This record gives sequence, C-alpha cells and structure tokens, in this order.
Amino acid sequence: MDAPIVGRLAPSPTGLLHLGHARSFLLAWWSVRSRGGRLVLRMEDLDGPRVRPGMVDATLRDLEWLGLDWDGEMLIQSSGFERMHAALARLSESGGLYACVCSRADVRSAASAPQQGDTEVRYPGTCRGKFDSAKEAERATGRAVSLRFRVPEGALRVRDAFAPEASFDVAAEVGDFMVRKRDGTPAYQLAVVVDDAFQGVTEVLRGDDLLPSAARQWHLQQALGLGHPTWVHVPLVLDASGRRLAKRADDLSLCALRDHGVDPRAVVGWVAKQSGMRLAPRLRPHEALESWSLSRLPPGPVRLSAEDLAILWESR
Repeated sequence: MDAPIVGRLAPSPTGLLHLGHARSFLLAWWSVRSRGGRLVLRMEDLDGPRVRPGMVDATLRDLEWLGLDWDGEMLIQSSGFERMHAALARLSESGGLYACVCSRADVRSAASAPQQGDTEVRYPGTCRGKFDSAKEAERATGRAVSLRFRVPEGALRVRDAFAPEASFDVAAEVGDFMVRKRDGTPAYQLAVVVDDAFQGVTEVLRGDDLLPSAARQWHLQQALGLGHPTWVHVPLVLDASGRRLAKRADDLSLCALRDHGVDPRAVVGWVAKQSGMRLAPRLRPHEALESWSLSRLPPGPVRLSAEDLAILWESR
C-alpha cells in the first residue's frame, strides 16, 4: 500500500501574508487534498527578532479567510526545542557538528569567502577543527558559540516533482552551515528537518526560492537517518515590474484585501486561473479539487498584472 500523503502549511509570523503566499498555500492544499491526504499547520516562529506581535493571529485569519483548513492542532515551532536539541546531540555524537565563534561580520570580512549571489556568503571553515567542544570555544575566546554542520563534499542532485532536477554543491557554495545560533536557538534548516519528521510530512510544496534549502535539508536528513519528503518547488508571484512580492513592504497583503472587502473567492479564482484551471472567476478552494493537476502549472513565474488587480478590487 502507498504511504499516506502528509503535506504542510508552514508560515512564519514575521509579517503579513500576501498574494504570493496565498498561491503557495493554495497549491499545497490542492496537491494534498486532491489525493485524500492530511495537511498539518506549523507556525515557524524561531526568527525571534523578526517575529512581529499579532502576526500569528493575523496569519490564521488569512488562511481561514481563503477557505483553507488543516488537520489537528497547529504546531508552534518554538515549542519543540527539546526534540531539536536531541537532534543536535545526535549530530554532535556522530561528529557531524563543531563549535564556531565567528560572527556574521567575521564571515563577511574573510578574504576567502566568495559571495553567492547578492545575499549569501560562503562560510570558509574558519573554526572547523579549531575547538574540541563548545565549552572550550567559549573559554578560549569569551565569545558566544554557534554550532555548524560538517557538510559532505561533492554535488547533490535534488529531484523535484515540478522544478527541473538541480545540482547543488553545498560545501562549495555555502560551506558548513549553522544549525544552532549563538544564542542557543536552533537554526531554520535544522528546525524544519526535525519538525517535518515529527509531523510525518511526506510532501513539501513551497516557492522555488527555497530550492537550495532542499539540498541542505537533504544532508541533515541523511545525517539524522530521516526520510526525504517529496519536494515540489513552484515559481514565485512577481509584480508587474518583475519584482518579487515581499513581506517587509506588506505588498498586496491578504489583510489589506480582506479589510477592503475583497471577495476571497476572487483570490482563489485568480490562483486557479494562474494554475492552469479553467473555472469560475470566484470559487472556494474545494471547488477546484477535481480540476487540480500539477502538470497544468505554468513553468515560469506568475506576473500579477494591473488587470488582475483590477479584477480583485472589483470583487468588493
């Protein structure tokens, strides 16, 4: 018998959800519900400085406004420190981690740290093999200590159910990445891997900007003896100028649309149309289940045109 399908919605309470999030969450919901699977909800609240007050409740209102549901209770990621630290202990015991006292400024200033794109700097391995333990690193330097994962060398091919197969050499492109921050908080990559396993997630559908994360998470899953979910990375929603929608600017937030009386069925209808489904311009998520097919999804980014916006505003 085939294993049960378990998908997830995993928003972060760091800002208001926008139309790009609506599309990703609807696609994830359709992909799982169309095959009779379970869908779990996880609030990824570990990015402390960026978590904004009231965003958990705002996110739940947005999901419910769209007509999405999930199975079981919402998991608050920060409630799982015990299992995350247990995973860190397992990695440490197997020699997979090492203590690091480098700050972000240290990494950026390292002459041997080539930059990947415009945002990410490769960790040059400054502290690899330098200390026997985190306690020794603290005593020797008087600095706060993070833990880094020893990334295996070589390219890894990530097979995706939608995006073209991609190859990532994490050691060469990113280096040994952080799995526990200097304040003791588990880092994103580790938390996601641990919680996906804890919740039994078998399918991860998300934006293709996170495709490089799949390689890092694969390495962690392998080191922890965990299974690999099916990854489905879909193109992002861009504005008319080709700019990616961003939380920090509250671009076309679902909260603003809701407050101005926009019909959520028009949002669902727009996403369905952009996903290759020929349905009514206004509908509830469950009304598109029979028409859903990943094969219908366009391969490129979705452009949010002025005409699209006019249709949404006219639904008030």
